[in-house]
Amino acid sequence: MADELKRTVVWKSLAIDGADYCSLWRTTEGWMLKGTVVGAVKDGRSNSQPLLVSYEIHCDENWLTHRVQLQRTIGSDVKSLTLTVESRGTWRNSDGEELATLRGCDDIDLSITPATNTIAIRRLNLQVASSESIIAAWVKFPELTVQPLSQRYTRVSNNTYRYASNTGFSAEIVVDDLGLVTSYPGAWTRLATA
Repeated sequence: MADELKRTVVWKSLAIDGADYCSLWRTTEGWMLKGTVVGAVKDGRSNSQPLLVSYEIHCDENWLTHRVQLQRTIGSDVKSLTLTVESRGTWRNSDGEELATLRGCDDIDLSITPATNTIAIRRLNLQVASSESIIAAWVKFPELTVQPLSQRYTRVSNNTYRYASNTGFSAEIVVDDLGLVTSYPGAWTRLATA
């Protein structure tokens, strides 16, 4: 089976004054989300800096994360992050070192894109009115630091999920038939899809 493009979306970010171009692929190993975020971020002196982030997330048939590759550029500052998940819950960096703080994390959550909500939504496959708690490996931007983050997804209706994290943040996310965000109040809105 050859890789097959399932859908491409563009989201407008309300936080970084930018956009995310993301493609969902059906691959020989399962699923892949591949995207590019372009925007402007404030530095410590209230100046805007150009931001470019490219990400690629590989999941198996059941939407379990296996590989994550990120590169983020702010001005001339470039940082990269590569993570692999060997067996369920064992995360390693690009040097092969186990990241013990992430042991038991189910999913990847990139704070720079709504694409990673698709992974948890598809993997959990919740029935309407049911909910489940997970722990995600949360990548914060612009630092690219990774830490565990407790989250809860509740399926409110066929295409609406209530997302809540232990940071105190919560939102009702509306998704399409593939689990890609169409509306994320206060954070993202979909501009186009193909």
